[in-house]
Amino acid sequence: MSSAPVLSSSSASAVSPVPGASAVAPFATRHLGPRAGQQAAMLEAVGAGSLDALIDQCVPAGIRAGRSLQLPPALSEDEALAHIARYAAQNRVMRSWLGYGYHDTITPPVILRNILENPGWYTAYTPYQAEIAQGRLEALLVFQTLVEDLTGMQISNASLLDEATAAAEAMAMAHRLGKGDQMVFLAADDVHPHTLSVVITRAEPLGIRVEVGDPGTFAARCAAGDVFGALVQYPATDGRVADPRALADALHAKGGFLCVATDLLSLTLLTPPGELGADMVVGNTQRFGVPLGYGGPHAAFLATSDEHRRQLPGRVIGISRDAQGNPALRMALQTREQHIRRQKATSNICTAQVLLAVCAAMYAVWHGPEGLTAQALRLRALAAAIAHGARAAGLRADDPAFDTVRLGFASAADRDAAVAAALAVGFNLRPHGEADLIVALDERATWDELVACCGAMGFAPGSAEAAPLPAGFQRQRPFLTHPTFHQHRSESAMLRYLARLQKKDLALDHSMIPLGSCTMKLNATAEMIPVTWRAFGGLHPFAPRDQAQGYSALFADLEAWLAEITGFDAVSLQPNAGSQGEYAGLLTIRAYHQARGEGHRDVCLIPTSAHGTNPASAVMAGMEVVPVSCDDQGNIDIAHLRAQVEAHRGRLSCLMVTYPSTHGVFEEGIREICEAVHAAGGQVYMDGANMNAMVGLSRPGEIGADVLHLNLHKTFCIPHGGGGPGMGPIGVRAHLAPFLPGHPVVPGVGGAQSLGTISAAPWGSPSILPISWMYIAMMGGEGLTEATKIAILNANYVAARLRGHFPVLYTGRHGRVAHECILDLRHLKKAGVTAEDVAKRLMDYGFHAPTLSWPVVDTLMVEPTESEDQGELDRFCDAMIRIRAEIAKVESGELRIEQSPLRNAPHTAAVVTGDAWTRAYSRTEAAFPAPWLADGKYWPTVSRIDNVWGDRNLFCSCNAWEQVAAPKA
Repeated sequence: MSSAPVLSSSSASAVSPVPGASAVAPFATRHLGPRAGQQAAMLEAVGAGSLDALIDQCVPAGIRAGRSLQLPPALSEDEALAHIARYAAQNRVMRSWLGYGYHDTITPPVILRNILENPGWYTAYTPYQAEIAQGRLEALLVFQTLVEDLTGMQISNASLLDEATAAAEAMAMAHRLGKGDQMVFLAADDVHPHTLSVVITRAEPLGIRVEVGDPGTFAARCAAGDVFGALVQYPATDGRVADPRALADALHAKGGFLCVATDLLSLTLLTPPGELGADMVVGNTQRFGVPLGYGGPHAAFLATSDEHRRQLPGRVIGISRDAQGNPALRMALQTREQHIRRQKATSNICTAQVLLAVCAAMYAVWHGPEGLTAQALRLRALAAAIAHGARAAGLRADDPAFDTVRLGFASAADRDAAVAAALAVGFNLRPHGEADLIVALDERATWDELVACCGAMGFAPGSAEAAPLPAGFQRQRPFLTHPTFHQHRSESAMLRYLARLQKKDLALDHSMIPLGSCTMKLNATAEMIPVTWRAFGGLHPFAPRDQAQGYSALFADLEAWLAEITGFDAVSLQPNAGSQGEYAGLLTIRAYHQARGEGHRDVCLIPTSAHGTNPASAVMAGMEVVPVSCDDQGNIDIAHLRAQVEAHRGRLSCLMVTYPSTHGVFEEGIREICEAVHAAGGQVYMDGANMNAMVGLSRPGEIGADVLHLNLHKTFCIPHGGGGPGMGPIGVRAHLAPFLPGHPVVPGVGGAQSLGTISAAPWGSPSILPISWMYIAMMGGEGLTEATKIAILNANYVAARLRGHFPVLYTGRHGRVAHECILDLRHLKKAGVTAEDVAKRLMDYGFHAPTLSWPVVDTLMVEPTESEDQGELDRFCDAMIRIRAEIAKVESGELRIEQSPLRNAPHTAAVVTGDAWTRAYSRTEAAFPAPWLADGKYWPTVSRIDNVWGDRNLFCSCNAWEQVAAPKA
């Protein structure tokens, strides 16, 4: 098999050369935290003679790459920006009135500058530590309120990845709620085609049969009794609206559920689905100020009735109370998190689209209900003008329900001529059916554009008087009544509101976030700059591909570079989250076995140390999960693995393995493990969450993996955005390449025997891919390899400094860790001290906690990344050592745990400056326990949150805030 990467057709070489590269890599010296002198001091502290000597002790020789990375020479920031600007210039941003659920929009500048381009928002982590995430959580509560109000449903999640996968989640949710023996799901043929494709792909491994047809026949079809649910689009992909109440009644009579995919802006005018019998409502908030971005990232949603809240996938923000009785926000229903439920999980969702959900929520705050309604009325009037003009010219056109018009021509040739004429004056229109075309307007549409576009097609727009909506379809209920949607009309007020929210959160712009497995590294400004360029953000995902030549070149570079880094032969960029990458990798393996006549292979071996989404993804892929034990050192028990391979030899599909392991070490038996699986006819899926410890040192495709997903939001510098966006592309060996995901709208994507469609857009979330392109281009092969080495050095330095205070749970043969280490706090429970106490107390020291109680309960998993210098590492270690001294006071009996700053952490300014102070420690000890806090103290805005109260009293919208507020004295 050739070692050259298999690239997209737009790439001319295995690794695209980047002209004009400098001989030096100044960016790498800024990306890496420790200077040369610091590295020397840190190596002395860990007892290693050199950096390479340390790496030799950490990374087994048997997995080391035989050569250095063959990547283009590193570029400076200016050179990289100039080069990617040339790619951007190759994109042609035309007016795309194509619809499909994607519409051009205007991001209000106050939101663009203060959220989307603001590291205080985009470098934050998922709000697991709620006390230092109140700003994001409030913005997400606003998002949920927006969705609930407009859909007419009682509860919404805080975003999903895209509308298509949200529809698939709704289908799976309906199936879980159903009778169990009903296996048919009806999908209307006027649902967006990419949504249908994703739903069908997701249904097949679960044994669900999707029947696509005329929704007018669905009510009668339900009489057979084998239908558990149905999906309709409202308005439909061609803009028409149909009353789903009869279908809802027929489904409910047989215990089934109605899922409705909708356009949120249309619901300012139309009767909400919740009043039409919907049980689940899904959609996308992209047109609420989030750039098209050639397909993403965009925040989708799933809303449902309150009775189904326990089955709702994804994250839900709820209002609870803190230790002072004040309202405080948190992620509610956290026991549903997939790392806890594993193969019993109801979804493999492990991320969201927080940054984009925040933008959409703030767009609604900025415009308010009056502004949104005015925009919707204007679009409907413009659509009516097209319809009136078309009918006057002898074409067919219905009165538009909202922003979309379907025009009927005498022949396909006439239709195609109209599409070509519109294209010639700058408009992309959508052919539909045999002789129709669709015009779907957007926020940027103007009268002059209508005149130009309609004129090219041979008619003039007519009256902008829209006909009344059909009876029963006009919205009656008010929406967005909460004061938040009415108080911030001036830019001064909006700016201050956004600033108040930001100040409640802790992000990388304040201090390191040492989360194990999550790789919270530098998201450099130069990497972020191209993201909001119109040339990348303004393209519709289904615009003709010749209008996106710059994106094609960028995709080809990334595919080639990632293939070179990982040692695989082909790469798919479609999965738009790590969980999607896991799922795509498993479906690729499944399709491979089926193509070989071995579709019976359905057993997936998963070590007990694996990420919790691994077993969840395997179950979604129709596989049976068989656990594999780990030994006392945290490594896979190879004897137990061999026994399980032998026991399931005839049905073995694959092994899912994280490497380096979730326990933070390189397992020396990985080649033996892979060989055992291959010998039994199985495939090896490698979880690439820890790839930051491998880049430049080891290539997974060379050590036995057949498929691997990469978290671009970890190793390759896409920021976490407060809980999303993410990207999870997969790399595969040549024999799996034919099965890579394809797309129903854009031809030429994926393999010849494509497994189906994973995400709504062909390349996932393209508008954030320039970040990873910039990172790789500016680092070069040597810089990337050096980054891996420094990440390992930093982790071993933290382990060395803290080992005398907190035992390090797992190490390799030489007592070393990989790029993260697990601090063992389990022995502290005998004194009543928990790992959560330490996590909350770290907030008072200005730090986000490491990963708490995962993968081992009552531990902290620390990943310092390569971007933190020795000074920041020392501050973190000093904080942990000071906290250990506080624990010692509890152990000695000097303080009871209930009286200690540990149990009462975090300390807010209101508590510390209050009139009464009766605690057994001083105010200074509470709020300023370390000298560096005197300069730039971060104050948590709420005290420790009562999670139990929040789960027992679930309030998930802004409208419930007053119900939770403590009575005032």
